[in-house]
Amino acid sequence: VDGKNNPKIQSIFLENYPIYSAHFSANGEEVIMGSKHKGFHYYDMMVGKMISVPPVKGLGEVNMKRFVVSPDGRFIAFIGSYGNIHLLSAKSKEWIFTQKMNGSVGGVCFSQDGSTMYSYGDDGDVYIWDMKTRDCIHRFIDDGCTKGMSIAVSHDHNFLACGSYSGVVNIYEPSVCLKSRSPKPLKALLNLTTPCTNLVFNSTSEILAMCSDSAERAVKLVHVPSQTVFSNFPDRLDAKLRIPLCMDFSRNSGYFTVGTNKGLALLYRVKHYSNY
Repeated sequence: VDGKNNPKIQSIFLENYPIYSAHFSANGEEVIMGSKHKGFHYYDMMVGKMISVPPVKGLGEVNMKRFVVSPDGRFIAFIGSYGNIHLLSAKSKEWIFTQKMNGSVGGVCFSQDGSTMYSYGDDGDVYIWDMKTRDCIHRFIDDGCTKGMSIAVSHDHNFLACGSYSGVVNIYEPSVCLKSRSPKPLKALLNLTTPCTNLVFNSTSEILAMCSDSAERAVKLVHVPSQTVFSNFPDRLDAKLRIPLCMDFSRNSGYFTVGTNKGLALLYRVKHYSNY
């Protein structure tokens, strides 16, 4: 994929299985898919086979729509109801443990080494979990938050971004958050006016992308070192960028993509980075 030659490798259809979220495994060999059903599917690209994982007994969940995969390849964290986060082994797909927080879970993210997990609740509290002991080691209040929606931690683990229902995105230093119940953010970004539904850092931790699926063209890129928003994105003449539903950077940040409500995956070249 380079913006010119984008050959389709394969199409997969799952009958009666609307896909609400899909992520690659950490090693890139599997595509894991979540839906409205109690179980989930993953596609093994090495053997070209779709594998169904039956519902985990005793979880009591009605669907497996939302999940994240830890970068170290150990965990799949499914966001459940009533503040539950269900951890499954990314290798065996077996249930390991359920972590519980107050309120509903707005978002979950892992540090790059998988040692720490952050969860963000609709009550504005952020939980910090030690993944070795699976204990909550600290909890802090996101400054001014009315309802937590999305959360992301930078690859170098120097920045933590929290996106709220009001559209405000707060950027913190994780080391400072560990020492205070009410830490003050490095920066409060007010560029979104509708709920911030997705946050993602690029591989060098220099850019933070934030978006809202409640408004057209509601995508912003933030230069993290200066904590300022790029004024040249999105382009005012970009008619294809409608309502953003998801987004991500390529491995070396050379490309940025946005998935829209019109079924398009828009690919942008980030020329500051020479490699894909």
